[in-house]
Formats: sequence, structure tokens, C-alpha cells
Amino acid sequence: MPQVPIKVQLSTLPNSPGVYQFYDSEDIILYIGKAKNLKKRVSSYFTKNHEYGKTRVMVKKIRSIQHIVVPTESDALLLENNLIKKYRPRYNVLLKDDKSYPWICIKNERFPRIFPTRKLIKDGSEYYGPYTSMKTVKTLLDLVKSVYPLRTCNYDLSQEKINAGKYKVCLEFHLGNCKGPCEGLQSITEYDRQIADIREIVKGNFKSSLHYFRHQMKALASEMRYEEAQRIKDKIEILENYQVKTTIVNPKINNVDVFSIISEDTFAYVNFLQLSHGSIIRSHTLEIKKKLNETDEELLQLAIVEIRQRFDSQSKELYLPFKVIVEPHLKVTIPKLGDKKKILELSERNAKFFRQERFKQIRITDPDRHTNRIMAQMQKDLRLFQEPRHIECFDNSNIQGSNPVAACVVFRNGKASKKEYRHYNIKTVEGPDDFASMEEVVFRRYKRLLAEDESLPQLIVIDGGKGQLSSAVKSLDILGLRGKIAIIGIAKRLEEIYFPEDPIPLYLDKKSESLKIIQQLRNEAHRFGITFHRNKRSKAAINSELEGIDGIGEKTAEELLKKFKSVKRIKEASIENLAKSVGMARAKKIYETFH
Repeated sequence: MPQVPIKVQLSTLPNSPGVYQFYDSEDIILYIGKAKNLKKRVSSYFTKNHEYGKTRVMVKKIRSIQHIVVPTESDALLLENNLIKKYRPRYNVLLKDDKSYPWICIKNERFPRIFPTRKLIKDGSEYYGPYTSMKTVKTLLDLVKSVYPLRTCNYDLSQEKINAGKYKVCLEFHLGNCKGPCEGLQSITEYDRQIADIREIVKGNFKSSLHYFRHQMKALASEMRYEEAQRIKDKIEILENYQVKTTIVNPKINNVDVFSIISEDTFAYVNFLQLSHGSIIRSHTLEIKKKLNETDEELLQLAIVEIRQRFDSQSKELYLPFKVIVEPHLKVTIPKLGDKKKILELSERNAKFFRQERFKQIRITDPDRHTNRIMAQMQKDLRLFQEPRHIECFDNSNIQGSNPVAACVVFRNGKASKKEYRHYNIKTVEGPDDFASMEEVVFRRYKRLLAEDESLPQLIVIDGGKGQLSSAVKSLDILGLRGKIAIIGIAKRLEEIYFPEDPIPLYLDKKSESLKIIQQLRNEAHRFGITFHRNKRSKAAINSELEGIDGIGEKTAEELLKKFKSVKRIKEASIENLAKSVGMARAKKIYETFH
């Protein structure tokens, strides 16, 4: 069948909600998307100038378009999610986890058992979850078992078999963990009432259980059955302590799903909290890999559908950071203050903590990805035309104009390259003139790199404000490098970032990784420069002390230091030992000076 031109395919698309699929020349799905208006949305791919490179590449590969019309946009959202999971197209975002999660099962049987499972069997049993960790499940089941005596055996406890005396109580009965329904020692009515309370506890509602136990405790106390009343009181305290730990906001907030998103260039992190009676009964963070520079609205919308399906959420209300289109029966709240705002902020903190943990893991397991992310972030934060894979930083060191020196440190891919560090003695500047010193050292550095045909950095960082930056820019102008290398200055007081000819500084977030890299550069340049300056001053002081002796010049002083290693040893040396190095006449002068 001949290939239908894209223009013809676009002209026949309907103005209806639906899902579209792009295919390449080999009939492989490239991308699946949803649209409120299929014709407008799909046509936009071929009429816009796409800034994002991957989108341009994908559009060039498209050879055919298929679509599915659905009644509403929310139907399109659900269908899109299902198709993406089924076909996993190359240019759709990746949802970064696909593991099985634990559930709590209340078995469909007489005298139901309660246990954790990762398998859902359609036999009429009730399943609560899924939970994001088995630890949460065990904590909840431990709570239930500490309050309610339940059977753990897998016997068929039909009334006929119990009446026939087929079973005998086990050790669990003698330990007080089971009331012996297998021998008819516990009624089905009492057991089912326990199961009803447990259902509410698993949902986060402790009200029914607490009310029942308090009523029972008072009744036992009125009958002066104090030991039994104390056991009931212990159960009340267990439930109340657990409730205090889990209730973090207003208990009236019930049956609500909370979603927040933290986004960066290549990944986004969507946190999900499920609330029941003011308690968080579930928390999960989904990592999403971007493919086509998707917006936060698109990613959050996708994540809401995916997470609610995955965890079988029946909540009727959503708390979101901003408005997105969801299923029409759901109520959407954008909290502005109060308890609702607090819970949304908690969700955002969870997303941030998850991202930080992922960064730490990636730094170890995938250092290249970690480096690529930081370089891309620096390019964005500092408005550079390319990633700063090679950065050089300059710092001047002098004390009241004495022994002026400068340091140049080099970072490659965000890490120090110490073998490329360089020291500079200032040659053309008299006195403490930081501006002129900076101009000299920058000129010398890049004049040499050009002469030796070495690679130039993508970014130069100057330790200082507008004055030092302007001086460095003068040298770049002379060398014809202005505009070819990005250059910035960092002022110490408020960590302001200055750009050439821009009087208004840039203030990066104090927690920004870009600022941390710049601070590391500045601190390393300062350390390296100060060490060199200190050594130079020390050597100068030692030489001046020896050269102050009549008849001792610079060369003689150096010979003495080479022989005796320090001025202290020279002072302690005998005339005979000194004479072996400098002759008897000068040895006497040195000895007499120090004695």
C-alpha cells in the first residue's frame, strides 16, 4: 500500500478528543499522546519550530499517524496511560519503577485470616493497598495482632466441621493470641465485629475501635473485673499511640490524594500521599525521565493517572500544586493556606528528599549522568552558550603589597584537575593593585595557551567583583577572546555573580549546585594562592635574616640553607661546621651575629 503523505493524514484528523500514535518508516511506534482536539494538537507538531532537539528529530521520523477517538479528554488521559505502558514508545516519558507492591489480604472465608501478600487472587477476598514497603505492612499487622486475637491456621472452619470436633486448639490459643474458633470457643459474630474494626484501622480510622474498647473497659470496671479492664486499657493505649504517630494534620481531612512535582532538565519526581482521617496511609515517589521537554502539567497529569491506577485509589478529592485536567468525577483543590497547604508542602519535601537520595545514588552508580546533570544545570543557571566542562578560576594574594602572587585552578567536568593548577609571580605591577594584577595574570595565562595551541576553557571565574572582572575582560579583549570564552566574577560578601557590562548581579539559590561548584573553585584558588604566597613570604624572611649579615649574599644564604635545612640549625652550628660551607672568615661573622 503506498505511503499517504503526512499533509493528507493531517487533513483527515477529527476535531475531537482522543489519542494519537506516531509511527516511523518501519511501522514502529515513536510516540503516543492525548489531545482535546486531535487535528489541532497533531498538526502543531508539523507547523511549530521546535526548540527542543529530540522533538525535531522525532518529527522528521514520522511517516504515519493513527488515532483513537474517545468521548472526553479524561478518557483520552486514561487510554494514553494504558497504551504507553503497553508499547513503551521511544519518545514517551519513562516511569522509572515497575515493581510489585505488598497488599494486606482479608481472606474470603469463615473466620477470615489477615496476612500480607504480593499476589492478588480473584476469589472474593478483600485487598488493601498496595503499600510502598513491606515494613509498613508488618507494622500495621503487628498493631492489629496486638489488639485483636485472630486465627493464623488455614483450616476450613465450617460450622459442620467445628460441630463434629474435627479440630483442636493449638499453641496460639494457649498463648492468648487466638480465642479458639476452631473448637467453637469464639462466635462468628464476635470475630466478624473484629474484622469490621480492622477494616477501619487499615483505612486509617480508629474511631470505631476506640469507642468499642472504651465502652467495654467501663463495663468491666463497673463489674469490678479490673484485670480484664486493664487489658482493654492497654489495647486502647496501643491504638492511641499509633494514631498519634500517624495523624499529622486535621483528622477531618479524609479520603484525599495529594500530589506534588519537583522538576529538572531531564527528570521529574512526583510524590503521592494518600490521607485517611488525617493520617498518611500511603506515600510513594515516582521518578519520570523526560523525553521531549514535557511541561510539569503534562508530567503531573500522567503521574496522577498512573499512580491512582497502580494503587487502586478510590479517593474522590485531589490536592494539587496547580490545576491539571483529571477525571470529571474528581474534586481538585489547590491549597493556599492552613492544613491543606501544610500537607501539600510535606508532599513537596518528600519529593525533594527522594531526589536528593537519587542524586547520592547516581553519584556512585552513574557518575557520568551526575556530571551531565550538573553541567547542564550550570549552563542554564549562568546563561552560557555551552556546558562549562572546562572552568578556570583566578585569585590574587598579597599582604600590604608584599610578594604579590596569583593562582589559577582548573576544574574539568565539575572536579579539580590539580595537575593543571598554576602559580604566577606578579611581574609588572608595583604595590597592592588587585585590578592590574588580575589583568596581568589573565593575559599571561591565555597568551600562553594560544601560543601552545592548548584548549581554552568554556568558563572563566574571577574571584572578585566588578573591578577585577573588568580588568580580566581587558586582557581577553587584547587577545581577541572576548565573546569566545564566558567570564564571570563572584563577590565574596553576598556571593553575587557579575557578568561583563551588566551592573545588576545574579543571585543563585544558596543550595544551588551551580553556586557550590563556583564556591569550590573560588575556595580552591584562594587556598592554592595563599599557600604559595605564604611559602614565598617565609622564604623571603629567612633569606633577609641571613643576607643582613655583612658579607653574606643571596647565593651564600641559599648554600647555607641547603646544607643546614633551617635558620635555627645555622644559629646552633659551630664555627668549624659553618666554615666547611662558607670559609672561616664568613663563618666567624655568622657565628658572632647569632651569639
